[in-house]
Amino acid sequence: MNWPARFARRTELMQRSAVRELLKVTGRPGMISFAGGLPAAELFPVEALEAATQRVFASRARPALQYGETEGVPGLRDWIADRFSSASNPLTRDHVLITAGAQQALDLLARVLVNDETPVIVENPTYLAFLSAWRPFGARFIPVAVDNDGLQVDQVEALPESESRLLYTIPDFQNPSGVSLSHERRRQLIEVADRRQTLIVEDVAYRALRFEGDELPSLMDLASGRGSAQVVQLGTFSKTLAPGLRIGWVLGEPQLIDKLVLAKQAADLHTSTFNQHVVLEAVSSGLLEEHLPRLKSAYRERCDAMLSSLRDCFPAKASWTQPTGGLFVFVTLPEGVSVRKLLAEAIEQNVAFVPGDEFFCDHQGSSTLRLNFSHSAPTVIREGIQRLGALLEK
Repeated sequence: MNWPARFARRTELMQRSAVRELLKVTGRPGMISFAGGLPAAELFPVEALEAATQRVFASRARPALQYGETEGVPGLRDWIADRFSSASNPLTRDHVLITAGAQQALDLLARVLVNDETPVIVENPTYLAFLSAWRPFGARFIPVAVDNDGLQVDQVEALPESESRLLYTIPDFQNPSGVSLSHERRRQLIEVADRRQTLIVEDVAYRALRFEGDELPSLMDLASGRGSAQVVQLGTFSKTLAPGLRIGWVLGEPQLIDKLVLAKQAADLHTSTFNQHVVLEAVSSGLLEEHLPRLKSAYRERCDAMLSSLRDCFPAKASWTQPTGGLFVFVTLPEGVSVRKLLAEAIEQNVAFVPGDEFFCDHQGSSTLRLNFSHSAPTVIREGIQRLGALLEK
C-alpha cells in the first residue's frame, strides 16, 4: 500500500509535539523533568476522588455508565455555568459544552471557525498544542509579541482590520511564558475586539492557580460588562483536580455551542459520562475549595525554589519571567548559547526541558527555554537547576 498517496493533504501540516516526544525520555529512572506541563501527581486528591467515585457507584451507577448527551451531564454544566456567572454575564447550561479536556475544545473550535488561510492572531510565544490543533485546518497565524505584561495589545491594534477576525490568548500565567495580561491591557484588548468584531478565544487553563497578587477580571467578564459577546472561554479540571479525568469545557454563546456540539458528535459522541459524574460529585462536595489552597501553596514554594536556584546557578546575562501563578518559567539565555545543544547534554545529565523555539510560530526563540516547576519537589528543582547551570558554565 502506498500510504503517502492515501493521506489527506492536511496531514502534511501535522507535527509531532516536542513536549509529548520528550515525555518518552523523561520517564526513565533518575530523570529530573522540567519539560511537561505536569501537575504534581503526589498532590492529586486521590482519596477524595475515590470517595466521589464510590458515591457515584452507590447512587447513580447505571446512568453514569450509559451513553450521555453530547453537551455533557446537565448537572455538571449547571455547576460550571453557576461558578462562572456574574451580574453582567448570567450563564445557563446552554452556554456550556463539556469536552475531553480543553485540548478537545481547541480542536472543535478550529473545526467550526477556521477555513484555509483564516487569519488568527496569536501570542508569540504561545501554547504549542494550540498551534498543532489549528494548523491542519488552515489557520494563518499572525504573531504578536509578549512582554512581562502579556500580549502587546498595541501591536494588535496596529494590524489591518481584515487580519483581526480571531485571536487566541492565555491571559493568566501564559504557557509557555508564565506572564499574565495586565488589567489595563485586558480592558484595551476588549475595546479593540469590540470595535473590530474580533472573536477572542480565552484559554483559562491556569487561572485558578494564582498564588500571589489579586485576581484580575477575565476577558469574558470584561466583554460582558460592555454588553459584548466577543469572548469564548475554555477551561479544564486537568490542572486543579487531575489531567487523567480529561474533563474540560467551553463557555460561549448558545449559537456557537450548537455548532460545537455538531462537531463533537462526529468526533466522539460525548465525553466520558462516568468521569463527568465523578467530577460533579467531587466539586459539589466542595473539593476544589478544600484542595486549591494546598495546591497553590505547594506551587508557590516550588516556583520560589526555581527562581532562587536560577539566580544562584544561571549566568548573569540570562533572564527569566517572574510568574505569580501557573506552572512555568520562561528563560532567555545569553546570545550564542545553543539551546538544542544544551538540551542534548542536559538529557545525558538526566535533566530535561523544552526548547523555547517550539512555542514560536515565526522561528524565533532560539535562545529560550521553558521550565516547569509544578512537577518536582523543591529539592529536586534545585538539583536540576544546578545541573543546567553547570552545563551553561561549561
